[in-house]
Amino acid sequence: MAIIAKVPRRRFGRTNIDLPVFSCGGMRYQHSWDDVDPAEIPDLNQRNVEKVIERALSHGINHIETARGYGTSEIQLGRILPQVPREEFIVQTKVGPKEDPAEFVKVFNTSMDNLQLDYVDLFSIHGINNRELLDQSLNGCIQEAIKLKEAGRVRHIGFSTHASTNVIIDAINSGAFDYINLHWYFVNDFNWPAIQMARQQDMGVFIISPNDKGGKLYAPPQKLVDLCHPYHPMQFNDLYCLCRDEVHTLSLGASKPSDFDEHIDAMRMYHHRDKTADPIAKRLNRELKQGLGADWFDNWYVGLPECDLMPNHVNVREILRLYNFAKGLDMVEFAKMRYNLLGNADHWFPGNTAAELDVPALENALQHSPFTSKVIDTLAEAHEALVEAPVKRASEGG
Repeated sequence: MAIIAKVPRRRFGRTNIDLPVFSCGGMRYQHSWDDVDPAEIPDLNQRNVEKVIERALSHGINHIETARGYGTSEIQLGRILPQVPREEFIVQTKVGPKEDPAEFVKVFNTSMDNLQLDYVDLFSIHGINNRELLDQSLNGCIQEAIKLKEAGRVRHIGFSTHASTNVIIDAINSGAFDYINLHWYFVNDFNWPAIQMARQQDMGVFIISPNDKGGKLYAPPQKLVDLCHPYHPMQFNDLYCLCRDEVHTLSLGASKPSDFDEHIDAMRMYHHRDKTADPIAKRLNRELKQGLGADWFDNWYVGLPECDLMPNHVNVREILRLYNFAKGLDMVEFAKMRYNLLGNADHWFPGNTAAELDVPALENALQHSPFTSKVIDTLAEAHEALVEAPVKRASEGG
């Protein structure tokens, strides 16, 4: 009989939950992004969800993560999880902040009805993506979440975020949250100061979408494949993230059971993750430095204001980040996927493309950048290389 590998586990900060280093994310296997009559969910799709959960649990991936914004995901889990002994799984759902706290509780109740559970282990305020949403969360929603915790319907309270790092740090410093869901990986390390701050407060750290927002790594360019050899780029990214003790779990948004396979295989190197990931990271950085120029590679982001302070809200830092990886590692499809969300994803991916450039105003905004002229030229170059038809988000989160 084959031995089924169990993934390692880490203490999820002050929640004291023993969490697997991979979580089973619930935003890719569901039947629909919209709420539909449960009778409309095809049996074939539901059986696939069941097989995904079975595969996850068989490898010890018993943290099941979903959200009210993930369409039929909660309803479909509600047909499965009540059949599993409650102590054998950890479930997280998420509800976006609301101006009216009563509406926030109403949406939470819908989630619980869908999941068919008495309580959730982890409950996130979903998408604290700017200062206005942080204020909403801290002035109404968090108080209601605490009441739910006192009533035994929620065990621990956290938040998910796509915000700028300074907003994330302010949310952490509020002391209101036990854990955080955020973006951080090889292709985007800007949130590292927030992760360090979370560690100081003994918060759990959950990494959002390492395979998709972490570089569209399920469909990597050949150059990236070659540089990560003998490991798949997804495996490199897993090990790179898990080299940091501050990181506790990575969300794997599986659409089918086999989506876990590469990641489970990577855990063969878990106890040698530094020796495995570090040489690949150095190889990638060396390639980027050679392709982009050492001075630009080391300092391109210096003096770049956040997009809400840029003329026409052009998201300069994000555009340059994406173009660096497109140019340096051939990650063009990833860069296009993200670039064309700009201007179309509301607060989930804020700011506009370089089509909105106002050069005189931008020159003034970039007065603290060592590369003012090059930044402006590179923005125009990036737009020409990356622009396609505008992209709409499939969901409110991820």
